[in-house]
Amino acid sequence: MADLDFKKELIEKCKAGSNTAQYTLYNLYAKSMFNICHRMMKNTMDAEDMLQSSFIDVYRKLHQFSYQSTPGAWIKRIVVNNCSTELKKRKLHLVPITERAEISNEPVLQNYHYDVSQIKKALFKLPDGYRVVLSLYLIEGYDHQEIASILDISPSTSKSQYSRARKKLKEILIADGIDTMSMIK
Repeated sequence: MADLDFKKELIEKCKAGSNTAQYTLYNLYAKSMFNICHRMMKNTMDAEDMLQSSFIDVYRKLHQFSYQSTPGAWIKRIVVNNCSTELKKRKLHLVPITERAEISNEPVLQNYHYDVSQIKKALFKLPDGYRVVLSLYLIEGYDHQEIASILDISPSTSKSQYSRARKKLKEILIADGIDTMSMIK
């Protein structure tokens, strides 16, 4: 409860224009939001730009925050939307559905034991559309309906992209010499 009270007080101080409170809010969420930006944008410089742009939007829209979610969830939504919009501007291409893909609800990396850097390298080798959908679903925890809304695609396209991303990720891991047969399920 104390954490919730602290965050509410912090938000109210930010709304009142306190630079110290804004700096505290930034420091509280910047690292986790940068990680989201980096996974979506694929490189550090773009991630840093998106993080800064997103926090400018956070401060500009703070008067709209109504405590119906946590401040972190609200900020995360702004970050994801900003990254998604930027990727659309860069003509993010999703692979069209040409055939019905088998869609599994099982996360691709669940209970697998890998070095994080191996997975990160493999994720960055995925095409943008695959990487974004897989990151939003698997890492950020959005469902396919939410992803569809964020990316302005259908839920079935999100499911298809996720399924194909899982398959492609496994192919990349194999090509990188990672024994996917030793995965622990």
